Amino acid sequence: MSACLNEVQVAQPRLLLLGTGTVGSAFVARYQALRQRQLALPSLEVVANSRIALACTDAPDAALAQARDAQGGGAQQCREIGRLHAGDIVVDATASEDVAAEHAQWLAQGVHVVTANKLGNGTTLARARRIDGIVASGTACYGDAATVGAGLPLLSSIRALVAGGDHIHAIEGVLSGSLAWLFHRFDGSQPFSACVREAAAAGYTEPDPRIDLSGEDVRRKLLILARAAGVALEPAQVQVESLVPPALAALPAAQVGAELEQLDAPLHERLRQARGQGQVLCFLGRFDMRGASVGLRALPADHPLAGGRGTDNRVAIHSDRYSRQPLLIQGPGAGAEVTAAALLDDVLRIAAGR
Repeated sequence: MSACLNEVQVAQPRLLLLGTGTVGSAFVARYQALRQRQLALPSLEVVANSRIALACTDAPDAALAQARDAQGGGAQQCREIGRLHAGDIVVDATASEDVAAEHAQWLAQGVHVVTANKLGNGTTLARARRIDGIVASGTACYGDAATVGAGLPLLSSIRALVAGGDHIHAIEGVLSGSLAWLFHRFDGSQPFSACVREAAAAGYTEPDPRIDLSGEDVRRKLLILARAAGVALEPAQVQVESLVPPALAALPAAQVGAELEQLDAPLHERLRQARGQGQVLCFLGRFDMRGASVGLRALPADHPLAGGRGTDNRVAIHSDRYSRQPLLIQGPGAGAEVTAAALLDDVLRIAAGR
């Protein structure tokens, strides 16, 4: 989906940023740094969130700060986004279903979309196929490198293998940087809930950490990888083991932080059992020709997927080419800075016509 064929050309394409959270803020900071290095970036003209859209003029950081502080409804944002023109580049740094639902429509209008939002091609197969079909027609580009692995060469490698005639049999790995960090950090010296609060404060988890802990974030990433490999998975075909107890899952988002201790007892027991067998806990996603699953697994300490540190994603690709030994890709898979860098890499690629 990141490929682009016959690009729609306009005289002065604009760059519009949707999302002013940690990723959006990191995007603006990196954008300004790259402009100072004289890289050929389109003009960042609009910064928007669910409350407001603001023209940047020559000070995107000031517009970002104003948008973050804005109150009220999103009518102004909707009017501004309605003025998109062919050749513009929309950067979706949100986790919004409403924004993701517009991706295909924008692409059909010739508007390029660069996204960290997994709800574009990580939900229903019908939506992913529509996006893929529009991009294949050459109408516009879809930059999705930031949706899995925060820009690691996962999607590009899978697509290159498929384009070269390779047949991918299975992909498995640690696909969540936040869960990688959590289970590296969780050693029994403090409750799991304390680790979750640390991860949230560092910006590693989604705003509602249940999205990570439920396995839903990994499900979305696994769907994106599978579809890039040519496997037409629907969300319901992925078996997901959630770490969130039913009582915690039922709470309003505002109450979750105060009730995270519900996680502690069951995960302490899982850690005890794993250690008793000389194993470590990893939260994995996997698909092969027999099915797809997401959940917590106990692996031998020397297993290739049990290595890494911090927020590292570790992914093994099994294919005809890599049949005796899988292709392993590892690197930081969470954090606003690496995600923003992946978004800007796609912006630069599109702006250069690649």
